[in-house]
This record gives sequence, structure tokens and C-alpha cells, in this order.
Amino acid sequence: MDSTEPNQQAVRAVLDAALAAGRTALTAPEGKAVTDAYGIPTPAEALAETVDDAVALADRIGFPVALKIVSPEILHKTEAGGVRIGLNSTAEVRGAFLSIVTNVRVYDPKARILGVQVQQMVPAGTEVLIGTVTDPTFGKIVAFGLGGVLVEVLKDVTFRLAPATRDDALSMLDGIRAAEILRGVRGGAAVDREALAGLVVKVSQLAADFPEIAEVDLNPVFASENGVMAADVRILLTREVPAARRTYTREEILASMGRLMKPASVAVIGASGEQGKIGNSVMRNLIDGGFPGEIHPVNPKADDILGRKAYKSVMDVPGEPDVAVFAIPAKLVPAALEEVGRKGIPNAVLIPSGFAESGEHELQARIVSIGEEYGVRLLGPNIYGYYSTWQDLCATFCTPYDVKGGVALTSQSGGIGMAILGFARTTRTGVSAIVGLGNKSDLDEDDLLTWFGEDPNTDCIAMHLEDLKDGRAFVDAARATVPKKPVVVLKAGRTAAGARAAGSHTGALAGDDAVYDDILRQAGVIRAPGLGEMLEYARALPVMPTPRGGNVVIITGAGGAGVLLSDALVDNGLSLMEIPPDLDAAFRAFIPPFGSAGNPVDITGGEPPSTYEATIRLGLEDPRIHALVLGYWHTIVTPPMVFAELTARVVAEFRARGIHKPVVASLAGDVEVEEACQYLFERGVVAYPYTTEKPVAALGAKYRWARAAGLL
Repeated sequence: MDSTEPNQQAVRAVLDAALAAGRTALTAPEGKAVTDAYGIPTPAEALAETVDDAVALADRIGFPVALKIVSPEILHKTEAGGVRIGLNSTAEVRGAFLSIVTNVRVYDPKARILGVQVQQMVPAGTEVLIGTVTDPTFGKIVAFGLGGVLVEVLKDVTFRLAPATRDDALSMLDGIRAAEILRGVRGGAAVDREALAGLVVKVSQLAADFPEIAEVDLNPVFASENGVMAADVRILLTREVPAARRTYTREEILASMGRLMKPASVAVIGASGEQGKIGNSVMRNLIDGGFPGEIHPVNPKADDILGRKAYKSVMDVPGEPDVAVFAIPAKLVPAALEEVGRKGIPNAVLIPSGFAESGEHELQARIVSIGEEYGVRLLGPNIYGYYSTWQDLCATFCTPYDVKGGVALTSQSGGIGMAILGFARTTRTGVSAIVGLGNKSDLDEDDLLTWFGEDPNTDCIAMHLEDLKDGRAFVDAARATVPKKPVVVLKAGRTAAGARAAGSHTGALAGDDAVYDDILRQAGVIRAPGLGEMLEYARALPVMPTPRGGNVVIITGAGGAGVLLSDALVDNGLSLMEIPPDLDAAFRAFIPPFGSAGNPVDITGGEPPSTYEATIRLGLEDPRIHALVLGYWHTIVTPPMVFAELTARVVAEFRARGIHKPVVASLAGDVEVEEACQYLFERGVVAYPYTTEKPVAALGAKYRWARAAGLL
């Protein structure tokens, strides 16, 4: 890749001049100056103010040439009839010049015409798009995909944070659906991947270096075995600078989150002895949940609440509480929060609604300002509270939950939070915490990720979110956490609304969900398509050992299930192991002649427990096999619980010997298979009744995490 240092001063001069003139788009000659400064290859070109200039320039540059209108008001030149390509003579240049000027004057009579750009025709190659946009969540992002006139129809594009690294750029080349085209098809030569990746890096660096560059659009870029060249450059500017967000160091986050999740003392502002009040529910949950720390009710109208001394003000509470839980109307929160700040309480859990979610943005801004002034971190407002099970802490007005385990669950919505709780109870999923985020006025997903990443009681983190306040902070926290434990994200609101007002091809392609999908993958998190999948992944991932390779074998008692399981493997980015002859013969020794070895291994439905056990043992014993998918068919010969017990016993035996492979199972049959699945799940085998998709999806999620964590 070209390592030439960019000329930032040259770019600064161009941008300052354009902004001083009140323009939000660079002209083609200005774009040429910018790309030259960053070593971005573009064709030889010059500006012609008259038809005679155009003829002379074309003769100097060399035929064939292209002519393009230069006007600050004309962004989409082709739509205005302002482009002619493949001109091979002076006569063609004369006619094209006059035609272009006439077309543009008809298209927009008020447009200022600065001249016509005479440009060297670009050598043939594969047309791709490279561009950048300024995303409201992630900031500057770079896009790569197929280019040309069909770019917004095909929408074959991928995104990364800017500036992108070489590895990021190379992964983008492989990340589009048409990646094979770049490698050469039907005898065609492959493109120069290093040159193309280098161009992605340069464009992303340009955008990252200058906040006032809103969008860059290189379309088309012609890529061939001989290099790359951008045929058309569009650069849009902005005067808007995002407001600086208050940030905290990792140490500060861990300190405040530690006191929030492991408090020794909790004050409840708005505590009540009257049933039906939120303040009463919070108090009862704290007391009945067995919280061993101090619980201080605060209510100016009571002396005693549920057998605890009540205080008129939080200022009167003895000691230094770690958390203040608010259960008072929104309008009373600011004054009470001031007292919490003066008291030196580091965390405020704001249950009340009536803030930004109902249009009260000023009220929410006020409490944020108070929190920042006093150093109080705010959870909420508009939340159900939170659970920290290992501390026996249930600081919520919702139903209690006390099953301890390794899954941390968070949600932006109260309703989703209660769905999480119900799922956890019915599936007997142990949790380390359940946290509501609500309006996310302060504490958000990156704070929680930072804490749960270090929390020894948490093995897996699952998050429901509707948006991210600071996408880059989330990505940083995720990258620090993923190598240690899986992070599952359910992103709600999959729309492309953010692209509607875009001024470039790149902007139109950068719909909200498309960007989230690629950036979350870049961060290494597992994106769940729905709430059910998020909860199932969270439940299943801690159960499965980490795979050590990609060889997956299916062992099934039903051929039809084997076909569906095979399809599910492909759908989840996994592949069936190619069974070598010696292993094939070993499997055949245990199955009837009318069964089928290979992969899937079909032992047929009428086989006794010994056949299941022998083949599972073989799958676990052979080091070339890295994961097993079991398909069980309910028969009287091998009843469901018999299958479950033998499978769990064999898996436990091998794990005791130090052989840890993920094993998932699909059980088809009568209702008895439900109990068998629960039995298997509790013993480290991810099993589901009536479905071939769920167990393989869970296995696929485990593989995605293992790859992101660098363990494969």
C-alpha cells in the first residue's frame, strides 16, 4: 500500500474556502485537489470555461475523454444531463460541451456554471463504490460495495468504522455478496486487492481527519489487476459539530458500577408503607429478597416504613449509601437529586417516567446536568429498576427474581425486561443481573459492558437496545469484553429511515440497520434476530464448551431430521465435516446396513440406546471432530429420558477426561421430549424439542463468538 503522508494543509485550504463561500459541496476541481492531497488516484483532468478550452484540453490529455458539468448547485451530474463519456474526437468534444451546458440550463436555470471538466477516460475494470458518511451513532464510517448506476438497487455494500485498518479494508472486500467478482470470474483477472484496500484506508482516513467532511462518494471506482482509479468524486461538507459527550475513564466506570451492583447501603427516596405504591414495592422487594445491606427509606411524611426507620430527607440518612433508588414523581426528582449529590451518593436509580420519553426533554437535561455537577451516575429514568442476584438485591417494583447464575441481561424497555424475567424463570436460567436502562440519560450499554466484562459472576451478556448513544464507546467496550465472554445484542428498530435525506450514493446506502449490522459484527458481538433468539443464545452459550475447530458431525436417528439439520448448519455459517474413510468405517461398524454413514451419520430410528451411545462416544473420541449435532427420534426402543441420560452421562465422562466439545441436540417426539431437553440443558448439552433450527443456531452463535474472540 502507498504510505505517502497526506497533505492535510492542502485539504484544509480547500475546505475553508468552500465553507467561507457558504457552500456544502466541493466542485469537481476542488475534489480533485483533495484526492490528490491524500494520494487517491483520479484521472487527469482540467476545467474548460469555453468550448475551445475543452478541445485544447482534450487534445492535451489524450482521447478518449469524458466531459462533466462543474456547478456548485448540481450534485447529481448525470440526472442533469451534465455528463458525456467516451468522446474520441474534437468534433465530439465540441458537440458534447454545448449539449451539456444546454441541458444543465434547462435542468436548473439558476445553477451557476463554472465550466466543464475535461477528464481522461478511466481504464476498464470492475466498478465499485467507496465512500464515507457521518453516522449519528457511530460517527465517521466507511462504505465499500459494488458501484455504478445500479448501486442503490443492488445495495451490495458493507461498512466499518473510520479510519479503517488494512485488515478492516480487506474484510470489506470479502464481505459483499459479490466478493467472487473481485477474485476474477469466468477467466477474468482478479483485481489488485492491496490497491483497493489501500484506497478504502485512504478515503476513511480523509473523512476521519476532517470533521467538516460530511460525506465522501467515489462512484464508480474502476478496479482491475493493474490498480484502482476513482472516476467520479463527490464531497459534501457540514458546519455542524456533534456536541461533546461527558466521558468517564474505565477506572471511574468500574468504581461507580461496583458500588451500584455490589452496594452495602441503599436509600429508597419515596419509600411507602402503602400497598400499590411503587415505593412500597421497591421496599418489599429489597427486604423480602434478603438484601443483607442497610435499607434506608426516605419519606418526609413517615417515621417508620415496613419496620425500618424512615428519614425526612436523604441528607439525614446515616453513613454513605452506595445507591439512591427514586420512586417519586418526575417533577420532584431534580430537588431530591441535588440532595443525593450533596450527600455524596454515587448512583441514582431513576424509576419514574415523565422525562424525555414523554417530551420532557428539558427536565431530563436538568437531571443530567445535576448528575454531572455532583458526580452522580444516573440509571434511567423510566425504568423498572435492577436486579443484582449475587448480592440478593432486587431494587425494582416488578416481581422478584433470585436464581443466581452467569447470565447478565439488560433491556431498554420495561416490557422486554419482564419478558426476560419470565423466560429466565421458566427455563431455570440463572442470572447475575437484570438491568433496565430506559431513557439512558447517563449510564448505558458501554458502562454495563465494562462492568460485566470484569464481573466474575457473569459468563455471558445479553442486551436489548433500541439505539446507542455513543456507538464508538460501545464498540470499544465490546472489543474489550468479547475476548473474555460472549456479548449478544438484540437491536430493535431495523429501519432505513436515516438514509432518506442522504445527499450521496453512500449516504443512501447507509441505512440504520445496515450500519448497525456491520459495525456490531466488527465489534465481535453476536446479533440476535429476535427476542427469543437473544434469550436462547444467552441461555445456551455459557453451557457449551468453546469449539477448537470447524469440523461438525451430525448423528441422527431420522434421515429427514439430518437433512434439516444440515440446512441449518449452512444457514448458520457452519459446514459438515468431510468424513475420512477410516472414520466412516468406524461409524459403519455401529449402524445397521440400511443406515447411512457419511455426514450426517444416520443410525435409523429403530436402534437401541447402545447405538446412540457408541456413535456419540466415537464422535467425542475422535480429535478430528470438533462439535456434535444430535438428532433424536422418539421411539419405545430408546425413550426420550433414556436418550437424555445416556447422552449426558457420556458427555460428562469425556469432559472429566478433559475432552470438551460442544454438543447440541434436536429431539422430535411426544411431550416427553420436553423433560428430556431440560435434563440435557442442565447437564451441559444444549437441547430443544420439536425444532432442528434452534440447537444449530445456538451452536452457530457459539462459533461466531469463538471466531470473534480469536479462539478459532
